[in-house]
Amino acid sequence: MKEYRDHYFLKAKRERYPARSVYKLKELDARFHLLRPGQHVLDLGAAPGSWSLAAAEKAGANGLILACDIRDTVTIFPPQVIFMREDVFNRSSEFEAKLATCAPFDLVLSDMAPNTTGSRCTDQARSLALTLEALHVSCLYLKQGGAFVVKIFMGPDMQELLAPMRKAFGQVRSFKPKSSRAESKETFYVGIGFRGMKTVTPVVADTAVSVLDSATDASLKT
Repeated sequence: MKEYRDHYFLKAKRERYPARSVYKLKELDARFHLLRPGQHVLDLGAAPGSWSLAAAEKAGANGLILACDIRDTVTIFPPQVIFMREDVFNRSSEFEAKLATCAPFDLVLSDMAPNTTGSRCTDQARSLALTLEALHVSCLYLKQGGAFVVKIFMGPDMQELLAPMRKAFGQVRSFKPKSSRAESKETFYVGIGFRGMKTVTPVVADTAVSVLDSATDASLKT
């Protein structure tokens, strides 16, 4: 397992990305053709910045990447990337204004993950809370026909995410990148063909609600 981890870690270092997680997005893009020149992309849980860098490469100078994370980053971004330190659950008026200015987005990315506790049930519930907030944000700011990518820790409450996603998007597909660690419980869902619904009201599991205040968008980009 160490060799598997080192392969992507060293590859990221050679290619000057701050985290190995960039290859998950590259695999997602190769499978679903998500990134294109000139796009406006919202990157939630962006630190340390690998996904934003990869999105900027594809979007080019005429594109725009709005990135946020509860953690700061020292990554140097190209001019088309705007990084803001933000809590997705408590968005500042400045960030909301920037969202409105940059919208509508062609693509919303969420690689957010909670600070893990070691309890599978708690970690999955915190992950679910993050995915539901990411879905809410995407419904507010995606353009019709746009796409949404979200990471979740697999667990018994995943239908709480999938049910509203299927209402909001024409297609919902699951994907487990090869660059994810084999022991990881993470998977990704891709919503394609946003229907233009500005509000989606999921039935949130009690366990997710109970940990909502303690969930963060500090992404564990390994």
